[in-house]
Amino acid sequence: MHYDIEWDAGDLACGDLVLQLRAKVRAAPGQVFKVIALDPGAPADIPAWCAMTGHAVLAQDAAAHSYWIRAKQ
Repeated sequence: MHYDIEWDAGDLACGDLVLQLRAKVRAAPGQVFKVIALDPGAPADIPAWCAMTGHAVLAQDAAAHSYWIRAKQ
């Protein structure tokens, strides 16, 4: 899938993960991010955070720990 920005969050835990992700998507409205997140809670936390904040999860690959997110405009 096409993406504009890739961010490897490594094993950041949920709190730090969403705080840093928030700053990144705010800086690039409308862009598609490929986020790599190894935290075991990320498969639930990232989609939930996106739903609460208005960003769109375009795709998710659990095996690759990858998420494609379109930042809201």
